[in-house]
Amino acid sequence: MTKNVVVIGAQWGDEGKGKIVDWLAEQTTGVVRFQGGHNAGHTLVVNGKKTILRLIPSGILHENLDCYIGSGVVVSPEALLGEIDELNAAGVKNVEQRLKIAPTAPLILPYHIALDQAREKSRGAGKIGTTGRGIGPAYEDKVARRSVRAGDLANRDLVAEKVRANLALYNVQLEHLHGAEPVKFEDVMAKIDAFRERILPMIADVSRTLYEKNQRGERLLFEGAQGTLLDIDYGTYPFVTSSNCIAGAAAAGAGVPPHMLNYVLGIVKAYTTRVGSGPFPTELFDEVGVGLAERGHEFGSVTGRPRRCGWFDAAALKRSIQVNGITGMCITKLDVMDGIEKIQICVGYTLPDGSTTDILPFGADAVANCTPIYETLDGWTESTFGVKSYDALPSNAKKYLKCIEEVCGAPIAIVSTGPDREETILIQHPFE
Repeated sequence: MTKNVVVIGAQWGDEGKGKIVDWLAEQTTGVVRFQGGHNAGHTLVVNGKKTILRLIPSGILHENLDCYIGSGVVVSPEALLGEIDELNAAGVKNVEQRLKIAPTAPLILPYHIALDQAREKSRGAGKIGTTGRGIGPAYEDKVARRSVRAGDLANRDLVAEKVRANLALYNVQLEHLHGAEPVKFEDVMAKIDAFRERILPMIADVSRTLYEKNQRGERLLFEGAQGTLLDIDYGTYPFVTSSNCIAGAAAAGAGVPPHMLNYVLGIVKAYTTRVGSGPFPTELFDEVGVGLAERGHEFGSVTGRPRRCGWFDAAALKRSIQVNGITGMCITKLDVMDGIEKIQICVGYTLPDGSTTDILPFGADAVANCTPIYETLDGWTESTFGVKSYDALPSNAKKYLKCIEEVCGAPIAIVSTGPDREETILIQHPFE
């Protein structure tokens, strides 16, 4: 049976999915992005050279691979073309010829960005922590059945009709609810006219293509963005993203049947981080947290925002394992834990009524009232950076990994010990 792999983030995002997708991609004939927008950056390092991708799937550096953007992704045409131009300038070959966009993918247009930013400004101290890139409003249009979709670009009159109707709705909100400037119809259409001719040749029936590839026995890799704990349904709502980040979303977001999703690889940082607002039970405010941020270079690759850092939260990961059906885990940034004398791992929470739970509850309010229950492990002084063999890891590092497996109930398949493609320890290959 063909084995296709879904790669998802198992924490609050920023776990290092891009590197792992790039590393696994050479085993496939196609990489598929199935949700999110250009609000998440995937950083790849190959032979010391860094590439940051936002919309384009992380397999694009493999020049024999096709890459697909499914209907679960909201696409900013301007951001996409900017990314293509960056890759072309870096010498990546045939990017536009190898990139296929589902005609059903909704487009992010200037009025989405304007509303996203105006809303966040109006929230004041209660802000969500959105990137302000129009992601949420674009998903709202999709659900409200008013999206301008990629396939609509073939009919300019239809696009103009939709834009005019949407602006009638959005400009009322911008002016009267948020005191912001309205968006002009002519400005939106000028931007659409500027990108239409480049986007149209990339539009293809992604759903059918993927199904036919699977029928021929070809392997596929499905790439998620953000992380499970930011999922619109199962994350720390309302401090979440606007799409489903879990493995099951790959079927709907790529347009493939669930039986095509054979293996779920959960990407897990060796500690925990979070960007933006929202509860974070194991967050550290001391020199250990500062050290994690500095050694881990914990700043957003797209936004530059600093990431909050904390101890590994196994109780939160158990929720991710449950909702995703994680087959195996990839532990990233193990080297960032080097030199910590005593390491704590959260194995559960004490709740306000004095009871305990070993799994993350749903909703921000419930999570904010969780007090972590910790187990303490001895750290290690030896460097794990760039180690490529499990046996070469320090004994206490191996004990830490074993504890994660035992508490969370899922096996570790891969360990990443540095940002480069080659700085990877393989324990069990997802495709084998």
